[in-house]
Amino acid sequence: MTYQDTVNWMFQQLPMYQNQGKTAYKANLDNTLQFAEHLQHPEHNFKSIHVAGTNGKGSTSHMLASILQEAGYRVGLYTSPHLKDFRERIKINGKEIEETFVVEFIEKHRSFFETHSLSFFEMTVGMAFEYFSVEKVDIAVIEVGMGGRLDSTNIITPELSIITNIGLDHTQFLGNTLEAIAFEKGGIIKPNVPVVIGETQLETINVFKALAEERQADVHFADQQEAITSYESDLKGDYQKNNKTTVLCAISVLRDEGYNIPGEAITNGFMKVVINTGLNGRWQILQEHPKIICDTAHNKEGLQYAMAQLLKEPYKVLHMVFGVVNDKDLSSILPLLPKNARYYFCKPNIPRGLDAEDLRGVFITNGFQGKAYSSVQEALSVAKQQATTSDVIYVGGSTFVVAEII
Repeated sequence: MTYQDTVNWMFQQLPMYQNQGKTAYKANLDNTLQFAEHLQHPEHNFKSIHVAGTNGKGSTSHMLASILQEAGYRVGLYTSPHLKDFRERIKINGKEIEETFVVEFIEKHRSFFETHSLSFFEMTVGMAFEYFSVEKVDIAVIEVGMGGRLDSTNIITPELSIITNIGLDHTQFLGNTLEAIAFEKGGIIKPNVPVVIGETQLETINVFKALAEERQADVHFADQQEAITSYESDLKGDYQKNNKTTVLCAISVLRDEGYNIPGEAITNGFMKVVINTGLNGRWQILQEHPKIICDTAHNKEGLQYAMAQLLKEPYKVLHMVFGVVNDKDLSSILPLLPKNARYYFCKPNIPRGLDAEDLRGVFITNGFQGKAYSSVQEALSVAKQQATTSDVIYVGGSTFVVAEII
């Protein structure tokens, strides 16, 4: 098979949360562990950092990888979902996994996938771990897909665990309270492995303390550390301030463990996140006059930061190109969105996308104004036609909306 044939097969044959949602979720690690054994446990052959959290885990992972690269390490980076190409999920020093590796890996293990009915994510995690093992990375930054305790990535024993924050997202899988979700994400805390918690939250602090104590893991609350020098970054979202605090605390712990990370590597790493890792879609300015901003924030915690920053922008008229997935809790995000804006409703081009007319209906009922369009591209095209040079266009609501326009 060609690379495209291989990727198409991966997407079509196996359950994929990105497309199918709840039916693709597996509440155990049985397949992952069987596959790891089949591969002779590649996850034992490299050091790692494990990153979980409701928001910010992607940016945090990319920042950390960038800083470690600048410090001279060969750094693996596993993240999800991808925006354009599957290979964005698996990188070493910012370079995507080779197409040939993907094709050969799938061909070699295809009978195992079919016999054991592996999910898309289970298969991809195995591929990433095998790649990092074969390529002999010094350390890999591994982002959790969802939750933590039962996530396929949770077969590693890392040098450091990081949990950025806890919010009410994926409640159908992780629980309806912050405490329940914290317990699931706290599942990545390993015996005698330090853990950094990005944000201290009243509802979750005791959950993390109890889990850390039970596993004899040193726990560090990043936002309780002494104020550290502020660093500029090429990631311009206001919400990156919290992620930077988390990363700096993580760097401090890694230094205590013997990692050589000079101050210059931190400065340069923060400033070159996009160059070093290829991260896209985080408060990304696509053009000026009219200014077009896209951001992958898609839940209450993420959107409150993005909308606060958006409302600081000078504009005559605000145009919102907006789409969501069909399991999104709209009641939690509607109060955060500006009503004095013109909306262009659209459906991201995945099976889980919420129909644009249905989305428009909910918004109109709640006092918003706008029209539905047949695609993200059409919605953006019309917004561009209607906007003047002194307006702002925001594109977001879902990672998958952003993926279609960058």
